[in-house]
Parts: sequence; C-alpha cells; structure tokens
Amino acid sequence: MRIATWNVNSLKARLTRVEEWLTDVQPDVVCLQETKLADGAFPAMAFQSLGYESVHHGEGRWNGVAILSRVGIEDPVNGFGPDDPDTDARLLWATCGGIRIASAYVPNGRSLDDDHYQYKLKWLGQLRDRLQSAEDPARPVIVAGDYNIAPTDADVWDPKQFVDATHTSQPERDALGELEAWGLVDTFRLVQPEPKLFSWWDYRAGRFHKHEGMRIDLVMGTKAVADRVTFATIDRNARKGQLPSDHAPVIVDLADEERS
Repeated sequence: MRIATWNVNSLKARLTRVEEWLTDVQPDVVCLQETKLADGAFPAMAFQSLGYESVHHGEGRWNGVAILSRVGIEDPVNGFGPDDPDTDARLLWATCGGIRIASAYVPNGRSLDDDHYQYKLKWLGQLRDRLQSAEDPARPVIVAGDYNIAPTDADVWDPKQFVDATHTSQPERDALGELEAWGLVDTFRLVQPEPKLFSWWDYRAGRFHKHEGMRIDLVMGTKAVADRVTFATIDRNARKGQLPSDHAPVIVDLADEERS
C-alpha cells in the first residue's frame, strides 16, 4: 500500500497538478491539506474518475483537509469528533484498507508570542487526547499531514535561522514527542535517515533551488504500520514547474500485511 501526504496550498489552483501526480505516482491513499475549499466545491468527481473515493472537511477560504483512497473509505469523522468546538477544518479521519488514517493540518503557530502559537500547542494536545481516547496504539493507525514542526535540527536547513521561532521550538517538539509516546513513529525516518531532506521550501528568495527548507510533513504511524514500511521518499519533482505548492508530497510504501 502506498500512502502519501501533500499540503497542496489550494486545490483549486493545483487540481490539474494533483490529477497528473495521482496518475503518475499511483498512491493508494492520499492525505491532502490546505485544500482551501468548502465541501460543496470539492472536486470529488474528478478524483472518482481516477479511481479514488474521497472525503473532505473544508470551510472555504482557509484550511481544509481531504482523504483520497482507492482501497475504500469507512467511518469518516471530522475534527476531534462531534463535540469538537474547533471551527477550523484541520483534521479528518477515515479507515482505508484496514488502517485508521487521519489527514492533519496542524496550526502554523506564526510566532512564539502570538495567540496562534498557544492554539497550536492546545491543538496538538487535543490530538494526543483524541488518540488516547478513541484509538488503539496496538492497531494500525496513521496520522499524516503538515505538522508545521521540524522534528529535529536535522530537518531544517540552518537551525540558527529558527532560534526563538515556530516549527523548531522545544514546546512544539515536546508535543510531537507526546504523540510518539502514545505510539506514533516517524515512518519516513525508518528508511531515510539522511539529514537535510525537506518537504517545504519558502517561495521567497529561491529557497527551493538553494536547498533551504524544512521537513514538516510527516507520516506518523503505530508499530503495526511501522513494521510494514519498505520505502519512503519526498517527491521533489512535484515542487518544480509552474504554480507548485510550497510543499512536496511525502510517500511511504507499506508491505502487505501477510508479509509484514
């Protein structure tokens, strides 16, 4: 099974690129973030024509998450559940091919003195609580998406550029550590230990061409998933060309269960 996550930074602007990428890469499940669409505007028929069922949780101009699957979609849940007070469309769950999968768009945080930073930490805590209350770390679970956190200094082009900044602060990394303590593993790193492999590059200052980015898009999975990982990559080609997202897709391949 091929799992991918991709912050597309406006599905309306990049639908043709996404369709071409799906045809070329043939993922089985794709978690999308920042669709920036209302549910009624989501192009489900376009994905269906390519063989994908889909679910979407959107609000219109901002945020928006989706899951595309050609191995089935069952039990979709928006956000943290029916009593979720968060009006931001940042989290979507579904079961695909026997794996409970979440597409997550973690708040950016903006700056350490911004209220949005506290919202980010609170949101990550809610995600930890949701896993604790509703999921089983002994079962196959994946939370994939734009975490807006570089797990270590090896995941940023120059740690000195991020002192006292979001994405690398210790409280954010501690919150990610709480998800790992529950049972999630950074599956990409199981087969790609090399430092300075990035999934996001600022549009400005030619960062992509200078290889000045961050790895903030993660496929976090429980041991039942991690034990099946055979391959992982970041598709830099999807960051090239006309009108790319500032993120590249992260791809993780899993062996069949009977071979795990």
